[in-house]
Parts: sequence; C-alpha cells; structure tokens
Amino acid sequence: MFNLTFEFKLKPTATQIAVFEDWLEQCRKVYNYALRERKDWYNSRKCQINSCSIHSEYIIPAEVARPTYSSQCKALTAYRKTSPALQRVNAQVLQQTLRRLEKAFVSMWEQNHGFPRFKKQGALRSLSFPQLGTTFHQGNRFKLPLIGSIKFCQSRPIPQGAIVKQARVVRRSSGWYIMLTLQWDVSIPDIIPHGNPVGIDVGLTNLIATSNGLLIKRTRFFADAERKLKLLQQRVTRKKIGSNNWKKAQKKVALLHEYVANCRKDWHRKLSHQICDDAGMVFLEDLNLVGLKAGMLGKHCLDAGFGQFFNILEQTCFKRGVYFQKVDAKKTSQICPNCLNETGKKELSQRTHSCHNCGYTTDRDVAAAQVVLKRGLAAVGHTVKMLAEGKFIGIPAKQESPRL
Repeated sequence: MFNLTFEFKLKPTATQIAVFEDWLEQCRKVYNYALRERKDWYNSRKCQINSCSIHSEYIIPAEVARPTYSSQCKALTAYRKTSPALQRVNAQVLQQTLRRLEKAFVSMWEQNHGFPRFKKQGALRSLSFPQLGTTFHQGNRFKLPLIGSIKFCQSRPIPQGAIVKQARVVRRSSGWYIMLTLQWDVSIPDIIPHGNPVGIDVGLTNLIATSNGLLIKRTRFFADAERKLKLLQQRVTRKKIGSNNWKKAQKKVALLHEYVANCRKDWHRKLSHQICDDAGMVFLEDLNLVGLKAGMLGKHCLDAGFGQFFNILEQTCFKRGVYFQKVDAKKTSQICPNCLNETGKKELSQRTHSCHNCGYTTDRDVAAAQVVLKRGLAAVGHTVKMLAEGKFIGIPAKQESPRL
C-alpha cells in the first residue's frame, strides 16, 4: 500500500462553520472527560495501601479496570443516547477523539512524551472522518457525513485510481482546510544507492553545507518577524480578555505565526529539490533535535526548523528516486575528511578546517559534510579507497594546500 496526503482549502458557508465549531467544542469536552476519567483511575492507584493522599482522595474500587479506548467507546455510545448535544456530532468523529487520546498515552509510554493535558477552549482544531462514502468527491465539492456538500479550492488534481481512506478538517487562522489520505494498492520498490553522492552538514551559520562545497545561509524567518510580532502582542495585552477586539488582535498574531511557518516550509521544499537535482544519494547527519532545542541556541534551532527540513528532504528524495540515509553525527567536525585523523574540538568562531597531519584546508562545514559523505558511502558498501581515487564528486583527489 502507498499513502499520500493531499491538502485543500475549504469554502464553507456560515452555517457549516457554525456546525464545525459546535463539533469541535463537543469533541473537546469528550476528550477532557475521558482524560479526567483516566487520571482519576491513575491517582487512585498512586498512594500506598495503608495510607491516603494528603491533598485529595480518589476512591475507585480495586476491581475497576483501567479505562481504555474500547471501554470508553462503549461508555460514549451509551451516554450519547441521552445527550442531545452529542447526538448532533457524527459518532465516528467522537470515537476518533478518543483514539487521539489513546495515541497520546501510547506516545507517553513508548516515546517518553509528556502526560496528556486538558484542552482549553479553542485548543482542539481538527476533526477526523475515518469513513467516507463513494460519492465523497463531486466536482468542486466534498460531501461529509451530516455536514453536506462543501466547496473547496482544487489547487491540484486528485489522482485517478486513488482511494480516499479518511479526511481531516483543520481550523487555522487563515481558514478551514481538509487533508485527504489517499491510498493506492501498489508496491513501491526500495531505492538502491546509485548516482552522485552528496553529504550534508547542518548548522546555524550555514543551514546546510554539502560535500561538493555548496553553502546555504540560514534564513531567519522568525527573527525577521519578531519586531512586528512584539507590536501585535502588545496590542493584545491592551484589550479586554474575551472581547471582540481581543479576538481580532489574537487572530492577527496567529496569522503572522502562520505566515512565518508557511515561508519556512516553502523554503525548505525548494531547497530540498535543489539538493536532489544533481544527486543520486543523499547522506545526512542524525542529530539529537530534542537536545538542540533545549540548549542555549534553542530559539535559533527552532527558527531554522531542522526537524521539518529533514522530513521534507526525506520525502523529496523518495518522490524523486534519490537514496536517502542518516549517518552518525559524532565528531564530524573533529575529523579530517582527507586523512581521517582527529583534529580536536574547534571553537565556534573557527570557521576553517586545517589538518596538521596532511595539510588539507577547507571550510569547516564543508569538511564536516565530507566526513558525513564518507560515513554514508561506507554504510552502503563503498570503500574509502574509491573516494581517494576521486571517483565521487565532493571529495578532493589531492590536497588543497601544501603539507605543513
């Protein structure tokens, strides 16, 4: 099976927007109620058997099982028969809300994510429709259960032969969007290493440095918008919380954040295609992104969007048939790519790599990218001897400076 997600902008009417808003609020209440039920069960098991909590008591019988997705779906079905507000919402949409909560707990257990938190008003922004009818797509309209026909802006054609497995309606500051998950019953062969290899090193001075000497400066989308963002946030603080003017000021702040995010993503996509134009293999260093954002330069790392760029580059390589692989990022800036000897740690102000053993001199980031390239080629079966013979673009066949 092969899955792709297509995104389109919706053009709902005022009545349909009111229905979406009501559904989001009901889903938020279901999410918070289910989370409260799970937290109460956990808190009732936290204290010791022979003692009680000083702050609060959670008296739940010992034979009561832990709330799960299945048990909460059964309870939701029973309660929905007595609640007119929940009867207005599609039953599968409510079940997907409980599934989202279950995924949050699984991520906490398996991926060390934080404990799920309650959703305040307006925090829940998407609705999932897991099953759609055969007449879902009709010209320039989508037909959703209990909603009816909705106009959309068809920015790209929907491929023939694809099955729409599910749809997700998302509310953003710029409007309403729908994300369609399309599925093809085909098998995609794995991409094998071929063509010209390229190693990539990422940083804050240069977002990327390739093994063939290409240096791309990091664009500061958020830093450039900080001045305007500060002004808009000051206007928000001067408005009465909850008033119409406060909501308008909040929307302007959200629109600016969305604009910055869209600019960053567009630039990442164009850069990824530029890298894949002349490459058959792309090797990237596997960084600890969680540790980077928690460091002293975390704000600049988040502005650069390393994680988003890595995902977009991997997707672009897959679409264009380019082999993609991540390699170990340890000591890439402390090893000479020509003789593979360690040169020691470098200060951030030292932007030139100079090896005292072989005399090889080049830009610091380019040298690190060449080390990444060597590790990637070694991982796919190529030898360092082939690199030394100059059979691959990006690694120099001779020294750039005389031996010291």
